[in-house]
Amino acid sequence: MSNRLVRAGLTLLTVVALAPLPAAGQGKSSKLPRTPDGKPSLEGTFNFATITPLQRPQALAGKAVLTDEERAAFEKSENARQNRDTFDPEKGQPSAGYPSRADGGVLSYNEFWYERGNKMTEDKRTSLVSDPPDGRIPMNPETARKSAQNGRDMYAGLANDYEDRTLADRCLVGFNAGPPMHPGAYNNNLQIVQTPKHLVIMTEMVHTARIIPISNQPHGTLRKWHGDSRGRWEGDTLVVETINFNRETSLPGSSRETKVVERFTRVDADTIKYEFTVSDPTTLTRPWSGMFPLNATDSPLYEYACHEGNYAMPGILKGARLLEKEGK
Repeated sequence: MSNRLVRAGLTLLTVVALAPLPAAGQGKSSKLPRTPDGKPSLEGTFNFATITPLQRPQALAGKAVLTDEERAAFEKSENARQNRDTFDPEKGQPSAGYPSRADGGVLSYNEFWYERGNKMTEDKRTSLVSDPPDGRIPMNPETARKSAQNGRDMYAGLANDYEDRTLADRCLVGFNAGPPMHPGAYNNNLQIVQTPKHLVIMTEMVHTARIIPISNQPHGTLRKWHGDSRGRWEGDTLVVETINFNRETSLPGSSRETKVVERFTRVDADTIKYEFTVSDPTTLTRPWSGMFPLNATDSPLYEYACHEGNYAMPGILKGARLLEKEGK
C-alpha cells in the first residue's frame, strides 16, 4: 500500500503542476460535440473531485445552499483542508478508533497523498445528495445501525476474516468508481469511450472498466461486482440502468438488491451533467438522488495498482489477532 501511494502521490503532484484542471464554466462552447450518428458525444477524460460532501453534515441541517461568502469561508477552512477520512463526517472530530493528535497518534495518510481538490461544486450545494431535501441517504434504522457499526469496526481495524472488510479494502470495488460514481479522496478521474452500441467508462480508481451495451436487450442474470448495466438514449441524455450486484456497492446503505439509474447529459464541450438515483427496498426507506459535474481535463489516467505492494489486509487481520491475544 505505501509503495503504491508513494508512486501515486508523486504522479499526482506532477499532473497538478503541469496540467491544472480547468474550472467548470471556463472554455464553454454552445455547440455540443456529436458522434457521426448524431448522438451527443460523451467521450473524453473527466475529473469529478470536490470537497462538497456526499451527505449534508448535521451542522448544516436545513441549509441546502451556501452563500458566496459562506462558500469562500468553507473552502479556506481547516475542515476543508484536512484529510476528511480521519474525521467523523457528522461531528468533524477524530473518528472512533483513531487517537487524537494531542496524544501523538498516527492518523490516516496526510493531505499530501490526497486529490479531493479544494473547491465545492459551482452550485454551492451542501451535499451531493439532491433528494431527499435534507441531503441525507434515507437508510432504514437497521441499515443505519449496521453502517455505523461497520464504520467503527473499520476505523478500529477489527476483522475476523477478510470478508469482514469492505470491497474497497479488498481492491475489488473502488470506493468512488460506482455505479454510481461519487467523489472520493483521490483518483477522481475517468475516461469515456463511446460507440453507437456501447459506452465504456474507465475509472482511475481500481482501474475499472464498465462496458455498457446501448440496446433494448434485457438485463442478464449473472451478478457482478459492478452490476449488470444497460444504456438507452432519452433525447440527448444517455440513461444507464444497473442491477444484479454481487454484493453491496461502494455506497453506504447499499446491498446486492440495489438498483442504480445514471443520467449523462453533455452540457457543453467541457462538462457532462451526471445525475443518479439509487433505490433498494431492503436497505432504504425511499429512493434517493445525487448529481455533480464531470469536468473535462487534459490529464491522462494512471493505472491504480491496488494489489501490488499492498499489505493492508494481512496487517489488519494480524493486528486484530494480536488484540485478541492481548485480551483487548
